[in-house]
Parts: sequence; C-alpha cells; structure tokens
Amino acid sequence: MYKRTFVLAALAILASVGMLQAQLTPPPGGIKRTVLQKTDVPGSNFEVVVALVEVPAGIKVGRHTHPGSVGASVIEGSYTILVDGQPEKVYKTGEYMQIASGLVHDEWPGDKPAKLMAVYVVEKGKPLASPAP
Repeated sequence: MYKRTFVLAALAILASVGMLQAQLTPPPGGIKRTVLQKTDVPGSNFEVVVALVEVPAGIKVGRHTHPGSVGASVIEGSYTILVDGQPEKVYKTGEYMQIASGLVHDEWPGDKPAKLMAVYVVEKGKPLASPAP
C-alpha cells in the first residue's frame, strides 16, 4: 500500500511541476515507455527512472530481465507477470508489483490495453530491459 501511494504521489508531483517528458525508443511489440524523470542515486552507479508504461492488448512482452529492481502500479487494465519457476500472477488496477534485479520473466496485459506507473532503480547506461538468454 505504501509503495503504491508513493508511486502515485510521485506521478502527481511530477505532473504538477510540469516536468518535461522524454520518450525512449519504443521496445518491440508496440510497448511505449514515457520517461517522466531520471535521478541519480548518490554515491552509486544507479539511477531512478520513473516511467509511464503502456502495453497494447493481445501481446506478450517476451522473456526479459532488468538491470535493477522495478516496482509498478497498474493504473489501467490488468497485467500478468510470469517469473521463471513461479506461477503467473495477475495484477488489477490499483495493485502494486515488484520484480527483483535479474529475474527472468514475461508479462502481458489482459484483454484490454494496460497502463502502469513504473519506478526502475537500474544501473546507469544500461537499457531498462533486455531480452532473456
């Protein structure tokens, strides 16, 4: 509950101060990540990236990993995460999910497009996601 509230509060603050939105190169499959803010983590080689993630219905993202941890709240639709070796878990609007660094997983929306507010804490200079080997 606290993490979801934090993510939603961060979005409200960013919107209220009129942060410029930078667009990442869209990943395959029509997934759109709009970066709202990037902030360095002091004393480390990590950065915090806050992004709006939009995933069209009818696609699977594909097995991939992240170079750091990711937390996300579903703000529209529903979203399924399948971590290798674990049962799939469906998240509904308002629910929060977290993926640890390096976990191989796949993900997809329900029968309608999904929107997520994601917070990535990742190594600087690395892509937010990479296909799994």
